[in-house]
Amino acid sequence: MTISSRRGANAMQVLEQSVVVFSQNYLPLCCVNIKRAIVLLVTNKAEPLDFAADGGWRVHSPSLVIEVPKHIRLKIGSSERTWKVPPVNRREVLRRDHHTCQYCGSGKRLTLDHVIPRSKGGLHTWDNVVTACERCNSRKGDRSLSEVGMQLRKLPKAPIHPAIAFAEQFWTNVQANLE
Repeated sequence: MTISSRRGANAMQVLEQSVVVFSQNYLPLCCVNIKRAIVLLVTNKAEPLDFAADGGWRVHSPSLVIEVPKHIRLKIGSSERTWKVPPVNRREVLRRDHHTCQYCGSGKRLTLDHVIPRSKGGLHTWDNVVTACERCNSRKGDRSLSEVGMQLRKLPKAPIHPAIAFAEQFWTNVQANLE
């Protein structure tokens, strides 16, 4: 198999590239490698999308030449699995907060903290629980952020569906490239 790109990259560089996969409704779902994109195109499960005039690669095999674009759209419908917001627990909160204290950024001796303390009416919900190191949690204690003079690095929120997170990031990158 011979692979060439319109930008002069060698075969190994091309195989490391990824292709954005869109749903039938043009929602960006994920990125796949070139090999997976070729399989989807050859088996007629996807069709090329021509968003970028200069993008894509040409792949040659002994019997076939295929254009692999940067973006493809699935032609097949997939039964969407239902996705539930995960429960508010230590593992999920640590994952959401990337295992870092939301007050100082430390990654050591992590605990959970209620932004509005439970004793003052705060709930055990995604928008009120954050990861905090023992030092910051102890410093904050049973008080509000304003009482202690502390600030959150980012506001807590519930996790979103992975496809939605990918779509948000995709469109943010597209917007950044347009500016």
